[in-house]
Amino acid sequence: MKNTFGTSVSVTLFGESHGAMIGAVIDGMAPGIPVDVEYIKSRLALRRPAGRMSTARVEADEFSIVSGVFGGYTTGTPICILIPNTNTKSADYDATKRLARPSHADYTAYMKYHGFEDYRGGGHFSGRLTAPIVAAGAIAISALKGKGIYVGTHIKRLAGINDRDFDDIREDVSELEDMTFGVLDGDAAKKMQSAILSAAEEGDSVGGVLETAVIGMPAGVGEPWFDSLESLISHALFSIPAVKGVEFGRGFAIADDKGSTANDPLRMEGGRVVTATNNNGGINGGISNGMPIIVRSAIKPTPSIYKSQSTVDFKGGSEETLVINGRHDPAIVHRARVVADAAVALTLCDALSMRYGTDWLRGDNL
Repeated sequence: MKNTFGTSVSVTLFGESHGAMIGAVIDGMAPGIPVDVEYIKSRLALRRPAGRMSTARVEADEFSIVSGVFGGYTTGTPICILIPNTNTKSADYDATKRLARPSHADYTAYMKYHGFEDYRGGGHFSGRLTAPIVAAGAIAISALKGKGIYVGTHIKRLAGINDRDFDDIREDVSELEDMTFGVLDGDAAKKMQSAILSAAEEGDSVGGVLETAVIGMPAGVGEPWFDSLESLISHALFSIPAVKGVEFGRGFAIADDKGSTANDPLRMEGGRVVTATNNNGGINGGISNGMPIIVRSAIKPTPSIYKSQSTVDFKGGSEETLVINGRHDPAIVHRARVVADAAVALTLCDALSMRYGTDWLRGDNL
């Protein structure tokens, strides 16, 4: 199994949804990065289920950092983060373990691992494993802040309801950091929450689009072709369960433009090169151009719904009807936004370390 992402700064993910623990190992992070345990807790709290809009499975996420941190700073050696699973109900999956839940990884996991996989709660494929990504990402976000780079994500669209665009990105990102429901327009937030609750009452689910902004990223980071900055960020975002599409800048909409409107004219501002528009989302030729990086992720509706669905018994070879029990989210978009922050932040730490060396991230802490 390939569970490690990154080259200079890498993250390895491990564990299963109903196993004893889940966790992550960060390797290559510079020494001297401040590690604020309370900040990590706050990021995990934003991912945690809350109320009727989320699953009834609520974990405390009382993590332990068992290596790589001393005296409140990274040491430069591997950082191991452990998060216990304490609220599992594995019996919920006994009756359906032979049935492929539509749009889940049950059948594909069985074909790859020949029945030795842990099927409970989705096992290693569960969104539960985004918790250690968020914890690891909190350390990466702190490292980036030390270099004046900020990452923030809002729910751009949910169930066809749109949030406003980023305006003053620095201010918006700051505002989003403590939001429990990351929507910039208050009226849109209420409508989205209502749509989630309506879907829950119907035993159904809804999806949406996350929009992530990065400001303060220096120009010149990334590689052409196979390790382009877009490729790396997309790779990380597509690793998040339920992400089915990624686009930068104007994304697919740019295909309907002409070159005269799609191009970003350049000018000088305060002694630095900037673009008048940002249709390309802060990246040209796979390399950052110094403008805000704008990337959107399409999140599919939660596949676990309480409606009757057609499926198969992949061991017995029969067609069956499936009714899912257990505890599931009517939407995961609002919980996934901090996962997107983490994935992007970890990717940027890796790309920046590849460009400038790992010690560049330590700032003035040494």
